[in-house]
Amino acid sequence: MYQFFVELWHLFHVAFETPPEGKDVGTLIMLGVLGLIDVVMIANLLIMVIIGGYETFVSRLHLDDHADQPEWLSHVNTGVLKIKLAMALVSISSIHLLKTFIEVRSPGLDFTNDAVMWQVIIHLVFVLSAVALAWTDRVMMANVKAQPESH
Repeated sequence: MYQFFVELWHLFHVAFETPPEGKDVGTLIMLGVLGLIDVVMIANLLIMVIIGGYETFVSRLHLDDHADQPEWLSHVNTGVLKIKLAMALVSISSIHLLKTFIEVRSPGLDFTNDAVMWQVIIHLVFVLSAVALAWTDRVMMANVKAQPESH
C-alpha cells in the first residue's frame, strides 16, 4: 500500500506541476497510471499466492457461499494456482513492456535496442510458459476425467 501511495503522489506532482523541458504531460500521466496498475497487480499476485497457497497446502478456509469469497477460490488446486500466477506474471510483464515502449522515445532516457529486445524476449518466455502450463493442466485434467473411478 505504501508503494501505491508513493506512485499516486508522483502522479499528482506530474499532473499539477509544469512538465520538464521536452516532456509531454499526457505521456507522464500515462506512465504514472501504468505504475499504479503495476503496483496493484503485484499486490493482487501476493494475495493470490498467500490465500491460494494456504487453501491448497494448509487448510480449507470454509468460505463457501460467503459474499467475499473470490470466484477462483472455489476450485483452486495446484494447477489452477500455477496458471493464475503465470497469467499474473504475463500481465505484470505486459505493463513493464508497455512502459518501456512509451519511454523509449523520451528524451534523456537511453534505452538500447538490446535492452528492449531482452525485455520482449523475457515477456515472450512468460507468455509461452503460461500457455505451456495451461496446456499441461488441461491434458492432466482430461486424463483424470477419462480414468474410471475404482471403488
